[in-house]
Amino acid sequence: MNPFQWGEISLLSTELEHTEPLIRIEKLVKEFKAQSPGPDGQPGVVKAVNQISLQIQKGETYGLVGESGCGKSTTGRMILRLIEPTRGDIFYKGNKLNDLREEDMRKMRQEMQIVFQDPYSSLNPRKRIGNAIQEPMSIFNVGHKKERKERVLELLSKVGLHPEQYDRYPHEFSGGQRQRIVLARALAVNPQFIVCDEPVSALDVSIQSQIINLFLQLKKDYALTYLFIAHDLSVVRHISDRIGVMYLGNLVEEAETDALFANPLHPYTKALLSAVPVPNPEAKRERIILTGETPSPLNPPQGCVFHTRCPAAKPTCSHAIPQAVRIAHNQWVSCHLYS
Repeated sequence: MNPFQWGEISLLSTELEHTEPLIRIEKLVKEFKAQSPGPDGQPGVVKAVNQISLQIQKGETYGLVGESGCGKSTTGRMILRLIEPTRGDIFYKGNKLNDLREEDMRKMRQEMQIVFQDPYSSLNPRKRIGNAIQEPMSIFNVGHKKERKERVLELLSKVGLHPEQYDRYPHEFSGGQRQRIVLARALAVNPQFIVCDEPVSALDVSIQSQIINLFLQLKKDYALTYLFIAHDLSVVRHISDRIGVMYLGNLVEEAETDALFANPLHPYTKALLSAVPVPNPEAKRERIILTGETPSPLNPPQGCVFHTRCPAAKPTCSHAIPQAVRIAHNQWVSCHLYS
């Protein structure tokens, strides 16, 4: 059997099937020890991710958005166990990843890859790109030497590069080209799930749309599933089937993409969307300006973590943690305004 044979392409239908999700995380928590003491004088703890639960269906793109430092990247890396969770469970195809030994988790990573934000630091400057793309295949013993090179040449063409660039070094490529190389490397071992950790934020705006379209085409061609992490809502809207909104380590709203943009529920989501540029200069949109600074994760607010900046906060918000409320099919929000 050809080691590079791909399975049949199954595109995501408009209605997600009610089957076991490809990825499921339950009450995921990540705490880091801080160098500075906490408000009680004891050693400080930064709760980067706080009780997050979500599901990603096979074949969909789940967008995860929020301000810098809200815990998006930490969540993505915990799913792959590049960072170990403090508490909570991670499931892939129904299998609990927390229980796997490092050796078994290493085998699982053949199906679970990541594309990092910075294409400049993601590649070894001393390694030719052909060898860099081929390296994961060598690690997982996929194919023979000749087959590996053929696969690399195929992937170079697939991501919009030329086979004759096989022996070049990373410094000979632009940022957009390097991200194409990194994406080819992620695809080399035939993964099913890819964490895309702000993969276009370091690129020029003129290049971003090209890379996003490439992600979409590769998803269609290889039946991929993405967790797409970004802070640019315009980018996430273009690529995502569903979107989760994070604030200070908490998932505050989740909805299908069209529903989120048509009817945002959480005040934080509304503020984010109000800042997205509108193509029509005559269109009127009320800009929601959030006051104050983002609280420190070392000392987050009591109750709703957003209440110190929320224009719609009420007394309950300062002491009671809001529970998730389902408003419509595939849309829920954690906010006292809906409880």
